[in-house]
Amino acid sequence: MIQFRLMEEQDVEAVSKIEEETFSMPWRPEDFLDMIRKDNSYYVVAEEVKQTDSEVQKKIIASGGVMNILGEGDITNIAVKASERGKGIGTALLTFLMEGGKKFGITAYTLEVRVSNQTAIHVYEKLGFVSEGIRRGFYDCPKEDAVIMWKR
Repeated sequence: MIQFRLMEEQDVEAVSKIEEETFSMPWRPEDFLDMIRKDNSYYVVAEEVKQTDSEVQKKIIASGGVMNILGEGDITNIAVKASERGKGIGTALLTFLMEGGKKFGITAYTLEVRVSNQTAIHVYEKLGFVSEGIRRGFYDCPKEDAVIMWKR
């Protein structure tokens, strides 16, 4: 079973490992700690929960976050563990994240995504995001443009 919840300080190590395997320029653990402590940010994790006869085992398999900037949500990152991709977890996590953002008064969302990341672009489009421009040379390692997407 997969459950979604707010990210907590004890999750940062696992989230950082997923970030490292996902991105060429990953956030540091300190970056996540900073974000989960801010009043204008909302970070969540997807946790796989397995019940055995003697215990409950939990493992973080994805994370994502948004910053609230005057009612607009800047989605800062969505990362799914490599072994869990293609199962709809990223879509479900982003849906959960945006639903939670409503509690903070977020009415529109924006994000940047590498132009080559067609899998992520497809997920975002499926959730109602549309491309509204390109940020030239936005990403490093390798240098690449970003698609600017909005859901209004």
